[in-house]
Amino acid sequence: MKLSEKKKLTRAERKQIEAAIARANRTDKKEKSAQDSIPYQRMWPDGICRVTDTRYTKTIQYQDINYQLSQNEDKTAIFEAWCDFLNYFDSSVQFQLSFVNLSASQETFARSISIPPCGDEFDGIRAEYAGMLQNQLARGNNGLIKTKYLTFGIEADNLRAAKPRLERIETDLLNNFKRLGVVAAPLNGFERLHVMHDILRMDEQEPFRFSWDWLAPSGLSTKDFIAPSSFEFKTGRMFRMGKKLGAISFVQILAPELNDRMLADFLDMESSVLVNLHVQSVDQVNAIKTVKRKITDLDKSKIEEQKKAVRAGYDMDIIPSDLATYGAEAKKLLQDLQSRNERMFLLTFLILNTADTPRQLDNNIFQTSSIAQKYNCALTRLDFQQEEGLMSSLPLGLNQIEIQRGLTTSSVAIFVPFTTQELFQNGSEALYYGINALSNNLIMVDRKLLKNPNGLILGTPGSGKSFSAKREITNAFLICPKDDIIICDPEGEYTPLVERLHGQVIKLSPTGKGYDGSPCYINPMDLNLDYSDDDNPLSLKSDFILSLCELIVGGKDGLAPVEKTIIDRCVRIVYRDYLNDPKPENMPLLEDLYNALRAQDEKEAQYIATALEIYVTGSLNVFNHHTNVDVNSRIVCYDIKELGKQLKKIGMLVVQDQVWNRVTINRAAHKTTRYYLDEFHLLLKEEQTASYSVEIWKRYRKWGGIPTGITQNVKDLLSSREVENIFENSDFIYMLNQAAGDRQILAKQLNISPHQLSYVTHSGEGEGLLFYGNTILPFIDHFPKDTELYRVMTTKPQEVASA
Repeated sequence: MKLSEKKKLTRAERKQIEAAIARANRTDKKEKSAQDSIPYQRMWPDGICRVTDTRYTKTIQYQDINYQLSQNEDKTAIFEAWCDFLNYFDSSVQFQLSFVNLSASQETFARSISIPPCGDEFDGIRAEYAGMLQNQLARGNNGLIKTKYLTFGIEADNLRAAKPRLERIETDLLNNFKRLGVVAAPLNGFERLHVMHDILRMDEQEPFRFSWDWLAPSGLSTKDFIAPSSFEFKTGRMFRMGKKLGAISFVQILAPELNDRMLADFLDMESSVLVNLHVQSVDQVNAIKTVKRKITDLDKSKIEEQKKAVRAGYDMDIIPSDLATYGAEAKKLLQDLQSRNERMFLLTFLILNTADTPRQLDNNIFQTSSIAQKYNCALTRLDFQQEEGLMSSLPLGLNQIEIQRGLTTSSVAIFVPFTTQELFQNGSEALYYGINALSNNLIMVDRKLLKNPNGLILGTPGSGKSFSAKREITNAFLICPKDDIIICDPEGEYTPLVERLHGQVIKLSPTGKGYDGSPCYINPMDLNLDYSDDDNPLSLKSDFILSLCELIVGGKDGLAPVEKTIIDRCVRIVYRDYLNDPKPENMPLLEDLYNALRAQDEKEAQYIATALEIYVTGSLNVFNHHTNVDVNSRIVCYDIKELGKQLKKIGMLVVQDQVWNRVTINRAAHKTTRYYLDEFHLLLKEEQTASYSVEIWKRYRKWGGIPTGITQNVKDLLSSREVENIFENSDFIYMLNQAAGDRQILAKQLNISPHQLSYVTHSGEGEGLLFYGNTILPFIDHFPKDTELYRVMTTKPQEVASA
């Protein structure tokens, strides 16, 4: 081309040059304030932000899902669903994916796990438990708070025109997230300002203080509440924001093939980092036209090269290798766009590193650059564009960096925004359940926040079931002072812990003698007048007595319909006096039921009465006495180890009924009742007993109870469709090592992937899977052994002997 020839610029190139000249010629004599640098015009309380005269944006915060933990089939399904998610955006909607990892002050986390002393005899174990939590916290990277946002924006003439369209897009995106199994929620104006405050004032770590009511009287704008004390962009390669140093870089995507681990590795860094992907969809028709035009240009170049080859006298098929490669790639791209549901996107990939010192900042950037190089990409500093880069890193949906890379849907989707779920709740009643096996972060959750807080602890002998229950009991005792705790202990394992917590241990034995040799009795006929929801408390109590009689009468097929009718009739007879005058001395005994049965004419009544006789006047009459022990202590343990095989199931059922009485009392007092039932499977073998247990299990949530069944026999939990309801009504499952047969049952019942199943296959003590609502996490809980708490919680014979 001759020097005198002028290349004709396209309209897009002319606009780009004009914009660059305008930026270079900024001659505003007035000194810019920190507020002036923040590039938005107005934020409304509903979360809509006007970024420029014609651009309006909204932000959605979304949670993580376990992508890295999933098996390959699940990963493929998530990837394909994410591709469909991206294809939703047309060329009129620009969007930004923001990943914000910010350091939280140690005080913030210390507050969430602190157990303050109360000046009582339990301060020693409070300090011990809090020390354990501090040690576990130090193992993970809980010093970082990680959040994810999607900001989308449209062009509109005014707010009135923008609002309905933004709301429609928001609804579609929330539905798309729901299909992915991702929890997402739109941010309002206050929340968007809060996010920017935390980014721009990360050096202060002060709480965000702002109210819309303050704006008019003070004459301040929203920017005054989020801007740092100053910005300094002098050097061109880094900047100062308040007391923090930072540097913006962009990722050059050079690799021929991208890896889905790349984004996850950036987000796994242990320093504060902001990763932003600005994505703009290209109109499909224009994208196809552009690719076709490029193929035509490449074909023209190929023909020119072939002509040269003929003139030079060598084979015309020999053309430059780059030309052949580009031609093949362009044709593949065209095929993808036309027939493989691919769209074309323009991507800007920005990373913001921050630190307190220049050396630390260089180290953080070096680590980020190493990750990029690992995946054959390059991290390039945005020289003299640090201000534009920083502002493009705010979740405003505004990209001021004109460095874009064209990628197809599947290439953009390879930056899957999901890694590992975390379970760390800041509530005052969040309990510790181990550390996340994938990230080493603390698992702290509050079962009361679940739709259905009922729980199960499952595992083989020696896997740590009882220990896990005792740890939760201790934690709840220390930080939930209004919760009552009741334990059904078939093996006598909980006594040392309950005595250390100054609770009441009720020892039930065939002789009727407690630990100190004095009489210790529980009356199975005890009735609280609030026993049932309806006006007739006998309706549910009758179910309990039917279950009790089924255990006593026995038989493969349980009670016959005639027998059930007779028992129900007699129940109403024996409670008549108590319901007319509810005094303790009017409470019936098992003997009253026996006498009522004997007074009936049917032969079936005589048969049941005869079966009851051994429990009334015979050698097993421990349950034929009025209750004479204090069952109102805050923590009560029913030790039924000595009841023997004949009485143990009956004892468990009677304890369950006593617990229900306590639940009904606590409900009126607005107190929570936590109930731990070891060897839970023993109550599920007889049909009537299982039916009563399932019914009670369903009712607990409504009545303020949190039951926890502890068992090694998963098969009994799934012995009938009715018993399966216990699984369906339990949103908390703490699963330790499982036997081979049980693993397959649980995998089918709970939809566990083979990879997830590996965490309960030959796993160590205190290791397994936690199911909390819809979240599944692998956990590790290695409790320190050199503590007083460990000595009163362990059930290992050699450790119990030496304690």
